[in-house]
Amino acid sequence: MKPAFRAAAGSRRTTAAIFRAASYFFLGLGILALCYAGYVVLDADAYQAYEQSKFDDESLGQTPSSPLVEGGVIGEIQVRRLHLKAIVVQGSSHTILRRAVGHIPETALPGEPGNVALAGHRDTFFRPLRNIRLGDAITFKTPDGTFEYVVESTAVVAASEVGVLASSDGRTLTLITCFPFDYIGSAPNRFVVHARELPAPSPETPAIPSRNSSILRPSRTSSPAPPFLLLTGLDFRSQTATKVVHYWTDSPSPFV
Repeated sequence: MKPAFRAAAGSRRTTAAIFRAASYFFLGLGILALCYAGYVVLDADAYQAYEQSKFDDESLGQTPSSPLVEGGVIGEIQVRRLHLKAIVVQGSSHTILRRAVGHIPETALPGEPGNVALAGHRDTFFRPLRNIRLGDAITFKTPDGTFEYVVESTAVVAASEVGVLASSDGRTLTLITCFPFDYIGSAPNRFVVHARELPAPSPETPAIPSRNSSILRPSRTSSPAPPFLLLTGLDFRSQTATKVVHYWTDSPSPFV
């Protein structure tokens, strides 16, 4: 074999070896990336399940809220129409946002006057926000109570825009995530949802018949009278007829 052919064959073998090594390298890199992505998803799911269980137990036991610290659980946010449900913790660090929705420090807390600001990743917990609509209901549950909000507006702003965190005169909620939702890499903008808190419904006090209530009473006669069934007090506000039943006999009526 001539030297030129031997040199060409050696060059091809070297090139093939380089390509083979590169393919193994990128294959290993891909496997590591998939393992890391799986770890992130499983870690977030496990954290959410554990903290959700703790939060439900505290809510049932009416445990008072503990002092707020970085990484401490504040409550749970839910948008039923979007099937969005996530634990909210204090802080907005990378570790916190990888596992939960973060409450941005220096903004109001649920139940306080001002602007409650929450941040979440667009590819995990706040992914459903791409389908948010005006008028959607948002529920924020905490150990101190449940707060209802209604979406009033959405906007896309630059990543450097911090005006969305400004306090408000009323009680508002602001949700922030990266935008565009399908962007690969560090997104240049932010998608912002503005909502206002709905007033808490006032508890209704059940009506109690009084001495001056206009309940019809049968007149007493000297002859024995059969028992008398009186139906009154229909409550149409609850769409259920609440029947106040009073059986009258010769004994005095309890409403007299």
